[in-house]
Amino acid sequence: MTVDNKSSVLAIWLSLISNIFLTIMKIIIGLWFQSEVLLADGLHNAGDIIATIAALSAMRISKLPADEDHPYGHGKAEVLGSGFVAFVLLIAALYIGYHATVALFHEPQTPSWIAFAAALISMLWKYVLYVYTMRIGIRTNSKSLIATAKDHLADVYASLAAVVGIGLAFVGRAYDIHWLSFGDAAAGIVVSLLVLRIAVEMGKESFDILMEKTVDQEKLHQFILLIEAVPQVKRIDRIRAREHGHYILIDARISIPGELTVQEGHDITRVIKKSIMEQHADVDEVLIHLNPWYEK
Repeated sequence: MTVDNKSSVLAIWLSLISNIFLTIMKIIIGLWFQSEVLLADGLHNAGDIIATIAALSAMRISKLPADEDHPYGHGKAEVLGSGFVAFVLLIAALYIGYHATVALFHEPQTPSWIAFAAALISMLWKYVLYVYTMRIGIRTNSKSLIATAKDHLADVYASLAAVVGIGLAFVGRAYDIHWLSFGDAAAGIVVSLLVLRIAVEMGKESFDILMEKTVDQEKLHQFILLIEAVPQVKRIDRIRAREHGHYILIDARISIPGELTVQEGHDITRVIKKSIMEQHADVDEVLIHLNPWYEK
């Protein structure tokens, strides 16, 4: 296992253990002190446990080498894992929003310093996890790890809203401002909207990759420049590039002088492949079709 793979697996395991701990803590304290936003956040973390297990499984499958049934590799397993995380976040957003809205129509509970401290600890710990996981996800171009990091970010928002909501409830109690006592429930609605936004963005990205959407134009332009830098290339007839999980597949049709031998054409394709793959570590395969070119 490479260093990057070990780092990715470690980040997922840390996420899983953290989610289990935070789920237990938030649900127990949320039930004990009747904190709607903390309880909803705890149930959101419970969904995160399932999502993290899915991300871990997808990451392991995506690292499997290409085989007879999957000649392009298993990279899209990570995309499926990312899509599943987005689905879990969507369900969590709807659940949090529903229960927070219902809580607005009931007499608010007395705010608790323990619930406040739990939300604050969760917010700080999840932010550290978000930075750590996102850094490794970007370095390894792991879709499932980046999805897990965004899940941590959603938890940061949720815990921040809980801190603010419970804090407002304390202010409302201290200064007899009754409407501020609903800060806990109102924060839950804000959380649901923030989590919903992240879920939609993640879901769209996963859908685009599964539908073979091309890489962004800037990236494609970089590939074009590297191909055109080879002297024998007279014209790029077509180039396509798509993400396949944590790596990119490129196929191109290029025109070279028609009088060149098959061996010379083969050597040119090797030069192009080497140039692209040395400059872009996330490119796993470059397929090139040669067309003959003649001076008019």
